Amino acid sequence: MQAFLKGASTQSVKPQKDKSAGTSGEKKPRALPWVEKYRPKCVDEVAFQEEVVAVLKKSLEGADLPNLLFYGPPGTGKTSTILAAARQLYGPELYRQRVLELNASDERGIQVVREKVKNFAQLTVAGTRPDGKPCPPFKIVILDEADSMTGAAQAALRRTMEKESRTTRFCLICNYVSRIIEPLTSRCSKFRFKPLANQIQEERLLEICQKENLKYSKEAIDALVRVSEGDLRKAITYLQSAARLNSDKEITENSVIEIAGVVPPKLIENLLQICYKSTFEKLQIAVKNMIDEGYAATQILNQLHDVIIQETLSDKQKSVIAEKMAELDKCLADGADEYLQMMGLCSVIMQQAAQTD
Repeated sequence: MQAFLKGASTQSVKPQKDKSAGTSGEKKPRALPWVEKYRPKCVDEVAFQEEVVAVLKKSLEGADLPNLLFYGPPGTGKTSTILAAARQLYGPELYRQRVLELNASDERGIQVVREKVKNFAQLTVAGTRPDGKPCPPFKIVILDEADSMTGAAQAALRRTMEKESRTTRFCLICNYVSRIIEPLTSRCSKFRFKPLANQIQEERLLEICQKENLKYSKEAIDALVRVSEGDLRKAITYLQSAARLNSDKEITENSVIEIAGVVPPKLIENLLQICYKSTFEKLQIAVKNMIDEGYAATQILNQLHDVIIQETLSDKQKSVIAEKMAELDKCLADGADEYLQMMGLCSVIMQQAAQTD
């Protein structure tokens, strides 16, 4: 039996050797997502957040760094900013030793705060780098998505932040500052990250297009800026998807709208015109077609809201429609049927439009 097993094991090893020998000679270049590839390498490259950049520049020049709390919408550069600052402060060699980054995907309960974070914060560090440049005698703990931490874990962090202030600085990053407990926010310098201005987004997207040698139309860039709504990460991801989809062809507005899952503006306009001037039966068909096409009711709702605000209806009519939209949003969040909810909203728009005639 032993002889049989021995023979079987030697046979199974042989093909693995041949396989590894064939692939070891070839090394493929790493394909990075463009979001990572074009992430700011230094604080100066951070777009549009002037106040934060000014504070971090002072700390890079030698001034002390306070505990930080970055909050704002997704894709506005919160994580990129603190990572760029940390790399500038410590250099590539010391970065791994001096920075502890915990994301929402990591375990960050009360036990981790009491053990991992506390043990890291207690370590003392020198004030020089291997390349001879001066660096601050403190470490940085980055807690990304801090608003998803439990109340108990946040409470456990209070004492550590105060006790280890000589050796460690904390940077809390979140989307909703109201979910961070008051004792933590009072210990930090708060910075709000604004949604990126259209012009800033356009400049960064054009820069990436140039570096990647992409063919694009001006309408496509405008569409990217419009659908991303101030979220640069989303805009860059859509641009990369569009570039992969149209490898040799020009990136057009239609391809961007298709990738983003946005309802084409013509369809929204057509739906409104049916509400204003057509019959209930035609409205049923139009709504059913839109749902059957696979457009999400929440997406249709968001775009309808933006268009209704610009319409020539009276303020009272707009307020009635907006109230119905709020109800619809809540019902959709609770899992209501999309077709019935959209019919309810379109019926209200039809009623309000009929009052003007």
